[in-house]
Amino acid sequence: MRVLLWHGYLLDGTGSNVYTRALAREWSRAGHDVVVLCQEPRPERYDLAGASVVRPDIGGLLPVFVLDRYEGLEPRLLQDFTPAERARYVDLNVAAVRDQLPADLVFANHVLLGAPVGAGSGAPFAVKAHGSELEYSMRGNTELTDWGRETLARAEAVFVGSAHIRSVLENVVGHVDRVLEVPPGVDVEEFRPERRDAALERLLAEARADSPNPGNAQERLPDEGNAGRLAEFFATDEPTVVYFGKLLYNKGVHVLFEALRGVDARAVIVGFGDYRV
Repeated sequence: MRVLLWHGYLLDGTGSNVYTRALAREWSRAGHDVVVLCQEPRPERYDLAGASVVRPDIGGLLPVFVLDRYEGLEPRLLQDFTPAERARYVDLNVAAVRDQLPADLVFANHVLLGAPVGAGSGAPFAVKAHGSELEYSMRGNTELTDWGRETLARAEAVFVGSAHIRSVLENVVGHVDRVLEVPPGVDVEEFRPERRDAALERLLAEARADSPNPGNAQERLPDEGNAGRLAEFFATDEPTVVYFGKLLYNKGVHVLFEALRGVDARAVIVGFGDYRV
């Protein structure tokens, strides 16, 4: 089966990026011919199990749901794009998808702008809805929600990762047919229980092998000195909550901080963003 996996962003750093990378790898391992269309500038860094990567020319302007930095691109919130800018972005990506046809399926991430790209391709397509586009760009924006509803209606299927996202999808765009709930799952080769001492030693070894980051200037690289800090932190065994994600108000990390005041637990916060200090 030949699958075109469209994703407008990178292959690392945030949830839908990591999801796309894992999906490409597992589908390739299953014997499918997978082509990933994304904006990743260095795909050779990732194990995609043979999936190929195509980087569409989008003219430099990238629609995003949360402002961030992208090498060689100008990110701008989707809701701040003009209709002409949105149409140009979709047309450029549709052209890149069509260049890879024929395919059995176009699998597009994000209601917007994945559904318009999939619909424009002319091929059978499915859409994976994530929370970010729904909550940060589409909610309350009639023009965007109408566009999402119209293009989703043409999809073979719409996938969500949880009952919560399913309810958010219908709350934002209205009723959607052919919605399938497929939890993202866990790579059991990577995530499996270990003895605490062995797991801690592996964690510290990974931290000692981190790339240099003088003055912690690179927000997407680990802090210097993490090995020592983690060794001290885990010298005692106490209830611990791990947060892994962007350090943004929208992600609710501040709610975790507030909750910790009322429970007998501590936390390890892993990520980058506005709250990183």
